[in-house]
Amino acid sequence: MTTISNDPSRCTHERIPTRVFEDSAQVSHEVASQIAELIKSRAAEGRMCVLGLATGSTPTEVYDELIRMHNQEGLSFKNVVTFNLDEYFPMQPNELQSYVRFMREHLFDHIDIDPKNVHIPDGTLSIEEVPHYCQAYEKAIKDAGGIDIQLLGIGRTGHIGFNEPGSGKDSLTRLIWLDQLTRQDAASDFYGVDHVPYKAITMGVGTIMQAKRVLMLAFGEGKAPIIREAVEGEITEHVAASFLQEHTNAHLYLDAAASAKLTRVQTPWKCGSVDWTAKLIRNAVIWLAMKTDKAILKLTEEDYNENHLQDLIAEHGPSYDINLNVFRSVQATVTGWPGGRPEDAPLQVAGPRNVADDVFPKRVLVFSPHPDDDVISMGGTFIRLADQGHEVHVAYQVSGSIAVFDEDAIRFADFASDFNQQFNLDSKHTDEIEQHLEEFLKHKQPGQVDSDTVQKVKALIRRGEARAAARSCGVPSERAHFMDMPFYETGTVRKKPIGEEDIQITIDLLEKIKPHQVYAAGDLSDPHGTHRVCLSAIFEAMRRVKDREWAKGCEVWLYRGAWQEWEPQQIEMAVPLSPGEMDRKRHAIFKHESQKDSALFPGFDSREFWQRAEQRNKETARIYDNLGLAEYEAIEAFVLWDGLYQENNTTQRSQVGAKAQPMA
Repeated sequence: MTTISNDPSRCTHERIPTRVFEDSAQVSHEVASQIAELIKSRAAEGRMCVLGLATGSTPTEVYDELIRMHNQEGLSFKNVVTFNLDEYFPMQPNELQSYVRFMREHLFDHIDIDPKNVHIPDGTLSIEEVPHYCQAYEKAIKDAGGIDIQLLGIGRTGHIGFNEPGSGKDSLTRLIWLDQLTRQDAASDFYGVDHVPYKAITMGVGTIMQAKRVLMLAFGEGKAPIIREAVEGEITEHVAASFLQEHTNAHLYLDAAASAKLTRVQTPWKCGSVDWTAKLIRNAVIWLAMKTDKAILKLTEEDYNENHLQDLIAEHGPSYDINLNVFRSVQATVTGWPGGRPEDAPLQVAGPRNVADDVFPKRVLVFSPHPDDDVISMGGTFIRLADQGHEVHVAYQVSGSIAVFDEDAIRFADFASDFNQQFNLDSKHTDEIEQHLEEFLKHKQPGQVDSDTVQKVKALIRRGEARAAARSCGVPSERAHFMDMPFYETGTVRKKPIGEEDIQITIDLLEKIKPHQVYAAGDLSDPHGTHRVCLSAIFEAMRRVKDREWAKGCEVWLYRGAWQEWEPQQIEMAVPLSPGEMDRKRHAIFKHESQKDSALFPGFDSREFWQRAEQRNKETARIYDNLGLAEYEAIEAFVLWDGLYQENNTTQRSQVGAKAQPMA
């Protein structure tokens, strides 16, 4: 097993002490424990504990754990004073996007903190009042004795708080103009980037640097590039988090996915001697081929020696033997039979994925978090499985109702009314619904939660599109299952935590179909967090059914595509697509008309979903071509889940990228 060392002396490239855990839950437990320990020690001394707090999705599990400690272990917050990092400006405290509301809902309403000890920047001020208020905020921090622990996340621009690129090391609490990338990242919370405020009040970098201890957290693959820049790069105003390199007591806590670009993870041989497992050799050779822009079989001893791989060539050389073994391992990932190859099918590429299968055809269950993730991320494989005769089912885990434009809801209500009139049907209730939609949406404010009726209409729109897309892939409507998982149905971008009902719905569907293969979305960096929650429900459901006869031989394949792709060294099944299959995939995506041309929540990528998918699939094919394999039009990539989370917090791979093992 390849491991990540948490010994700072081995990681000389890192200029902030960094610890890597398997997943966000472990990070949050560790950080919450440190906060709780300080609160209790200060209480024992009769002193106040001053906390600097953050908002966003990153610290929510920390707050959940603190609430649990309060309820179950008697942790009191009566001796706690808090100062929040920032707030949008202007912003009313009861707005859905308000950080005042966020902190109440995620922490303050659930603990015994004195409201007089809570400080959050005021977004209701006039512009003239802001400078004096910011000075008073700084004074309040000093009067409280300074911040003992400052909790931080990090934005994709490297901002901490809202200290955007250009923020100076000595900057204090102030009004700041938000970077466009930051506004795009916040667009899902505000139902479109046009509704995101242009300004915010934020603690400065200097304010943060004055904290006695700083704990910065980052989760997910999407944060990996900026983490490397902040931790291993030069100190610069362009990446505010890089100033933490100069803090005497700053610490960084990552899940495995967010650590992916660190030197000790991506190229651990640069940190010193390593145990050259088959997995690490494969990673190193693919990295070397891509770095030198050479096919695997063309790499030489000089290439190894000149790129920090002297130990590898010395222990396992000559180079051609290493190259050939790795080339064959990559070649073996390619298969035209994702569901297995029948006895009478021609063998295209030798390898474990292409041997004749004992079970053919199979029952296949494709989980799609949103109603379009199936065709966007694995549409070609979806089509291939159906064409090859497998019994393919697709399960849409959430309704996707919040991602429908208001005008689409009105258009469909108009259709329903006209349909009833055309065929002389009773249109009383339809007319009432249409009237409600027009009246509600005419007065709807940006970010306002839709009424139940509007949500139901929008969910039906997504449901109809999903059925049409599935039919275009060869899957009949009766094999399309709509799970409507309860965690999602809040009407807002912020969702409830995963619950027992969500898991049971998933178990019930698995038991009904008893699949030989399951496909699930491994995109953990989607901006809504829905993919992460949906995947957690599948993992937990599979763990609970692991001893049932059908589950013992069930494979769980993880796909990506909407937000990022698997790295080439992670890929364990590569399904090549022909130009014709790419056309069919594109047409299936087009069935989701409410997401075409302009999606309500496009995230940080301005391209349409079909463009993202095509370009990523073609890029994977280009990488395989450059590595020396056959030249394909496009490739969809998959990783096999091990079902166990066997690897601990020193694992090199992401939490969803482990080699398959029998479920036990």
